[in-house]
Amino acid sequence: MRHDQQPFWQRMLLAAWQERGGLSFLLLPLSGLLRLWLATRSRLYRAGVLPRVTLPLPVIVVGNVVAGGGGKTPVVMELVQHLRQRGLHPGVISRGYGRQTSDCREVLADSPAIEVGDEPLLIKRQAQVPVFVARQRVQAAQALLLAHPQTDVLLSDDGLQHLPLARDIEVCVFDERGLGNGRLLPAGPLREPWPRPVDLILRSPATPELGGFRVTRRLQSFARRADGSRQGLADFSLPGHPPLLALAGTARPQAFFDMLTAQGLHPDRTLELPDHFDYSQWQPPTDQPYQVLCTDKDAVKLWPRWPDVWAVGLLLHLEPGFYGALDQHLNRLLKTPLSSRDTHGHTTA
Repeated sequence: MRHDQQPFWQRMLLAAWQERGGLSFLLLPLSGLLRLWLATRSRLYRAGVLPRVTLPLPVIVVGNVVAGGGGKTPVVMELVQHLRQRGLHPGVISRGYGRQTSDCREVLADSPAIEVGDEPLLIKRQAQVPVFVARQRVQAAQALLLAHPQTDVLLSDDGLQHLPLARDIEVCVFDERGLGNGRLLPAGPLREPWPRPVDLILRSPATPELGGFRVTRRLQSFARRADGSRQGLADFSLPGHPPLLALAGTARPQAFFDMLTAQGLHPDRTLELPDHFDYSQWQPPTDQPYQVLCTDKDAVKLWPRWPDVWAVGLLLHLEPGFYGALDQHLNRLLKTPLSSRDTHGHTTA
């Protein structure tokens, strides 16, 4: 199998974040400056010197404390489904990281990813929920509520460290890396010191020391193209099938490749690309007639130019107790308890 990897410096830094070696030690003074800045900023918000905006509905922030992704967006989409089943009308806000615009705007199903960001567009298409993006999440939230006044609970995709927006429930997501070496950026992967108070933790089964609730991830058993056609993953390994190129422009491409392997697929070539990669100038390799497999996140950017690329979706399983704990938090915030709602959001007698 041929591998096209991310830049050496990036792989070296990611490796350094997993252990307390020489490179991590050399970067500790910079981590100390970050710690000081974070502590000062937190005190200013607690003292009211820096203002926080409180919205007239429950706000759930789904974020992490580890740089380099952690599976937040799939969790947001899973929570949207759960909230709808409980009779609520959720909306989603995001910064829209990676987009080439800076305004506040609504994400539509046909929005170009380059204008709204790949993850907000994925949420819009798959969850079919109101989504707004803005650099300041407060601005996105206010615009969403103005355009969709029926919204009664707000989800923020990322934003655990975005203190201007007051929040009612914080969900912190970890993958199998856990806390890495436990150091702050850039000596380690942490965006802020841990432990820190959060309401709910979702973590990999491989990191029981973090507590909280387990979340497992695996790929769907089929891939689909832009026209909606499907093909079982097992079919890609049949004799005579064209060679496979698996690519991922995510925070951790190898995780996608490993999940393909767990499904019995062994691509002839893998291509690791930077997170939120811009595919507008990308061309498939021409050394072989590859069929391309990618993540859902990559597909929203690839399909406008390459509709025959196959996207493989992600399946999440959250430990059942998580939903009960989330509902308990929500019941303390909602005027109408969840038990008094039907699945269409109406109160029951």
